[in-house]
Amino acid sequence: MTQPIALSCGDPAGIGPEIAAKAWSELRDSCPFFYIGDAAHLPPEIPVARISNPTEAAETSASALPILQLDFPAINVPGRPDPVNAPSVIAAIERGVSLVQSGAASALCTAPIHKKALIDGAGFSYPGHTEFLAALAGRSRVVMMLASAQLRVVPATIHIALSEVPSALTPDLLRDTIAITAEGLRNQFGIAHPRIAIAGLNPHAGEGGKMGHEELDWIAPLIGDLPSESYTVTGPYPADTMFHATARARYDAAIAMYHDQALIPIKTLDFDRGVNVTLGLPFIRTSPDHGTALDIAGQGIATPTSMIEALKLAQRMAQSA
Repeated sequence: MTQPIALSCGDPAGIGPEIAAKAWSELRDSCPFFYIGDAAHLPPEIPVARISNPTEAAETSASALPILQLDFPAINVPGRPDPVNAPSVIAAIERGVSLVQSGAASALCTAPIHKKALIDGAGFSYPGHTEFLAALAGRSRVVMMLASAQLRVVPATIHIALSEVPSALTPDLLRDTIAITAEGLRNQFGIAHPRIAIAGLNPHAGEGGKMGHEELDWIAPLIGDLPSESYTVTGPYPADTMFHATARARYDAAIAMYHDQALIPIKTLDFDRGVNVTLGLPFIRTSPDHGTALDIAGQGIATPTSMIEALKLAQRMAQSA
């Protein structure tokens, strides 16, 4: 039996507390997890059990949501992030990382954070969870994967302007992204010989140099030089023909060249069930593929589907590791 999953609270002013509670109501015994945060932020109708050690989570999960209590300094108001709470939001993430690295938790699932509140309240210097987790783990490069039952896709470049993509997309970056993706598919998804498809940067993958030269100059040669013993890489393919059902059946994951090239297809195919997975860390990390949703926080209408899928995927990955 694997250890329970650690769920860091994220910003309590968002929908994190209510979708955590709804996820517990759905999963209970089937996917034990514990919440790292302040019990006062959870919906009052949800029973909670304060635990001192993650080992207590499995036995208490059937009747109450296990919680490792972390006191927050300010009263929480749904929809209104308070920078005063920023250090506690960060501390919840750090506690989760510590527990999963020690083996006390099998994986880390993270509820959404509010980056401006973290910057204003704690001088947070990272673009998001992914980069912060990489720093905590001492990793210089990690990969963001968006995963669902219909598609796994990785953006080689992430949160940068489209005008910056051609210069940021280097052979070293693409080579590392492919290697980290292949390793993650093998070790965390249980795919013995991963098949990875690479999208072109330009329309029609450059169309023989008529719409861009990157594919001819270095992307195709790089793919051709990769070893094929432990994984298979093909491409570059026109991005507009990579994501229909027949094409998706030919690969285990696709690598796109920039943020929207990756996220538009998965959010179109499976908006509610997409999960954010960080590959390249020395532990398993998943997250729902959405933000804090401040406009609906505290109203009880937020759907927990992506959170549920994130917890279930973390469990499956832990069992495959």
